[in-house]
Amino acid sequence: MSTTEAVRSTVYLESDLHQALRLKAAHSQRSMSDIVNEALRQALREDQEDLASVRGRAKERALSYEDFLAKLKADGTL
Repeated sequence: MSTTEAVRSTVYLESDLHQALRLKAAHSQRSMSDIVNEALRQALREDQEDLASVRGRAKERALSYEDFLAKLKADGTL
């Protein structure tokens, strides 16, 4: 567990996900909280990477769906 103070929270899981989490915790000899915290950190890191990617592409020219279809037609794809 990290050095950050833990906060108690109620989260409702689908029963199959809860069972999978319990089994994973037992199999890996880790707490369910550790597994959930790790999964949440990973999801937030991925969000951060996605946002950075979007910011990096902000200067790209936007292409409308109609323009893209016209391009495909012009190059013989359609």
